[in-house]
Amino acid sequence: MNGWMVVGVGLVVVVLLVGAYLSMTAGRLDHLHRRIDSSSLALDAQLLRRSSVALELAASGLLDPASSLLLAEAAHEARTSFDEPPSERAMAESDLTAALSAALDADDIAEVALRESGAEMLEELDASCRRVQLSRRFLNDGVRACRQLRRQRMVRLFRLAGHTPWPDTWEMDDTPPPGLVDR
Repeated sequence: MNGWMVVGVGLVVVVLLVGAYLSMTAGRLDHLHRRIDSSSLALDAQLLRRSSVALELAASGLLDPASSLLLAEAAHEARTSFDEPPSERAMAESDLTAALSAALDADDIAEVALRESGAEMLEELDASCRRVQLSRRFLNDGVRACRQLRRQRMVRLFRLAGHTPWPDTWEMDDTPPPGLVDR
């Protein structure tokens, strides 16, 4: 009887340890999903801010008409793509990045920076481009960590993620215009 008691106590200890591990893992997974949600909202806000600054720059009259039109069209497409599927939205944001690079070469940036409101707009555009990069990086880091945790055998076996959709990284070109970085 004494041997059975030791086995019973050992079994209870193992069950408690596995339960504690599963509870901590589920908490970590929940934390990562919340981090992904908040990072996604932050990225949305930064993308919206970047397109707003681009529209403001396009409408300011500081750029030549062709660059202004190109930039305004790309910024408008990016702003109106929020209801689109993620792949189309990422394409619209990448197109805005390309339009910013095309409209703002080093000579254009130097010319815009000479004007009083131009320097301020370029600073704001630079800050918003950097924030987009940071927000996207933070989101993608959270997604990678979540995916790594969800691939673990115990997480899959006990279905700790429940019915939460598999998180996706946000892939887009977020390179700021080269002339903007070199200022």
